[in-house]
Amino acid sequence: MTERKPPEISFRTWIDQQISEAAERGAFDNLPGAGKPLPPQRNHDDGQVWALEWARREGLSTEEMLPAPLKLRKQAARLAETVHELRSEQDVRDAVAELNERIMEWRRIPVGPPIFVPLVDADTMLAAWHEARPPAVPVISTAAGIAPARRRWWRRRSRPA
Repeated sequence: MTERKPPEISFRTWIDQQISEAAERGAFDNLPGAGKPLPPQRNHDDGQVWALEWARREGLSTEEMLPAPLKLRKQAARLAETVHELRSEQDVRDAVAELNERIMEWRRIPVGPPIFVPLVDADTMLAAWHEARPPAVPVISTAAGIAPARRRWWRRRSRPA
């Protein structure tokens, strides 16, 4: 586009002429993304699209961009989904106490939108943790080592059928 538009030609005609001349020269051959569909259009303003694309490129979670109350709600929901992965009751209690501490800290001085964040109930989490765990097999110690408890054959025989 080094030449100027002649005054007798309309802009639309002159632009079409420039495009056709560039296509004849092969300026549009082997461009990245040639033959691929355009990315879907989003109904966000340019600032939101830019921020989301930047987070995607940088490998950041969009959760990091949420206001504090929504982030805390997401963490509570994630804890409810992953409570079965914790190893012991004490780990469940510690995780609930730590999350509730962060919720209470936010409640003291709320920054951002006024969204209510409920505390996580430790008893509900423990019940979910117990439901997800297999029942423990009682273990007895023997002289040879530790073995699972077994029913004796005479107790099985004396049981009414």
